[in-house]
Amino acid sequence: MSTIKVNIVTPDGPVYDSEANMVIAVTSTGELGVLPGHIPMVAPLEIGAVRLNKDSGTERIAVSGGFLEVRPDKVTILAQAAELAEDIDADRAIEARKRAEARLQAKQDDTDFKRAELSLKRAMNRLNVAKGNF
Repeated sequence: MSTIKVNIVTPDGPVYDSEANMVIAVTSTGELGVLPGHIPMVAPLEIGAVRLNKDSGTERIAVSGGFLEVRPDKVTILAQAAELAEDIDADRAIEARKRAEARLQAKQDDTDFKRAELSLKRAMNRLNVAKGNF
């Protein structure tokens, strides 16, 4: 099966650089699957899992927003934050989820509520990717 080059980059540097048979990402309009030869496009990413289907199995990466750029032979993801499933510290993600839930229950002003809501989404995404739930 043919492959497509995949690069995932954050402000802290490169996170992933390899090939995949298919890239599946969560965009603002829904889930998008990209195969080699896909038409060029750019799409904003949501907080979610990027799945990279390979002959050897599926690799998962937790992404916290950003952009997906597709060319026929390459996919580039410019993410605010990204972590490979095996690099996620589940205990740390659980603590982040607990802190976010506590802030949401405190019912502070709108700004804090939105920040807590985003923190909760990021923590849940990291936990789901680490556990293989998506």
